[in-house]
Amino acid sequence: MTAVPDTLAKPARRGAVAQSISDSLVVTKRNLIRMTRIPEMVIFGLIQPVMFVILFTYVFGGSMKIGDTTDPNVYKNFLMAGIFAQTVTFATAGAGAGIADDMHKGLIDRFRSLPMARGAVLTGRTLADLVQTALTLLVLAVVALLVGWRPGTAEPTNAVRILAGFGLLLLLGYAFTWIGALIGLSVRTPEAATSGGLIWLFPVTFISNAFVDSSQMTPWLQHVADWNPFSATVQACRKLFGDPGLSQSDAWPMQHPVWASLIYSVIIIVVFRTLSVRKYRSATA
Repeated sequence: MTAVPDTLAKPARRGAVAQSISDSLVVTKRNLIRMTRIPEMVIFGLIQPVMFVILFTYVFGGSMKIGDTTDPNVYKNFLMAGIFAQTVTFATAGAGAGIADDMHKGLIDRFRSLPMARGAVLTGRTLADLVQTALTLLVLAVVALLVGWRPGTAEPTNAVRILAGFGLLLLLGYAFTWIGALIGLSVRTPEAATSGGLIWLFPVTFISNAFVDSSQMTPWLQHVADWNPFSATVQACRKLFGDPGLSQSDAWPMQHPVWASLIYSVIIIVVFRTLSVRKYRSATA
């Protein structure tokens, strides 16, 4: 009987990168299907940012000074970039809780027993969260338009610049989900992951230019706010959207916000993805 050559008997092994991408997409699909089966998770994720838009717009509008005016319409247009950025970063808590829940239920151990790339479990989870964040951002943009947000009120803009601003927001949100992934791998319960994912977000989002003009802060606090990665994305979005309230600070991130936002987000992804994958390997070893 003629022997079958090895090249015909066994399929060629896919490259490591191709396998990692394929495995990540499979896990992404699994998490998206899971989200559709728990609609209340998606609904509650949409309600919170909408509440922030309405509360900040109608409660604080008229009491905040932007430039030389307290006009509520000016604050409304100033505010939206900050609300958008806050929304994408708050997805961190959900990412951490989801991974912690998978760890708690032993699902990660099941994935570990399969012939798949180690980082695919985490990448698939963060990509699924990115899809949910994009949906939330779309709904939030519609609500913002309904309450009076109008891009281009301070300087001319166009559709390409507006889409670029939303792209920076999604990149920042994706970067922060890797921080959430590391938190989720480092705690024992989903509840702890949710709490741990929110505690550090409040100072990051509020010590920034998101809701107030940073020039009204004390000098040392303004310096912190101007170099905050979150502030860089907010400043970049205001510039791209043509919104009022651009910071006049001499800090490099405020002078070059688009580049600063890109650099900050890429650094966060590289650092925290590396730490998360390393933590995942040790947690499942």
